[in-house]
Amino acid sequence: MYTPKIYKEEDPESIRTFLKENSFGILINQTKGKLCATHIPIELEVTADGKEILQGHISKLNPQAEGFAENDQVLAVFTGPHSYISSSWYDHENVPTWNYIAVHVYGRIKIVDEATTIEQLKKLVDKYEAGSENPVHVEDLSSKTMREARGIFGFEIEIDEIQATKKLSQNRDDHNYKNIITELEKTENPQAIAVAKEMSKCRK
Repeated sequence: MYTPKIYKEEDPESIRTFLKENSFGILINQTKGKLCATHIPIELEVTADGKEILQGHISKLNPQAEGFAENDQVLAVFTGPHSYISSSWYDHENVPTWNYIAVHVYGRIKIVDEATTIEQLKKLVDKYEAGSENPVHVEDLSSKTMREARGIFGFEIEIDEIQATKKLSQNRDDHNYKNIITELEKTENPQAIAVAKEMSKCRK
């Protein structure tokens, strides 16, 4: 991912938090010479020996899985808030642009066994059911429903490299920076407001 130095996010804790909060990603690999991509939840986890990995699952019917045996190299892409930045928001003439946060994780994938896959599902469901009024737990599902779990592959990705971009108008002076935040908030667009919030965190 091309990232000018001013926009590089290099704080491990910030990247870790971002991945946990924006875990619906895109898994990309090459299968039979063709690029494939699947939109799925991909969770950052820590192994028993303290190593960070990514975990997830895909359907056994997904042709993308065929490529894992040929070439275990994969790319997982995660995106956060993003918004158009109008050139009319500056006190001088300039080009329009786009503000955004994104993380690319490069690594090697391996399929895990059925028991590990079920454990991954339990963690995933518990995470997203935590705020539910009547939370569902994998352990409580019937054997008939759980048979559907046989139709998926669980996987783990050993992380080789992480590239993170936080492009939030860091190259602007305080006056224009604050004005961009104000204009983003005026849009009433949830994505734009989220970008404004992130910008506010970066510069008080």
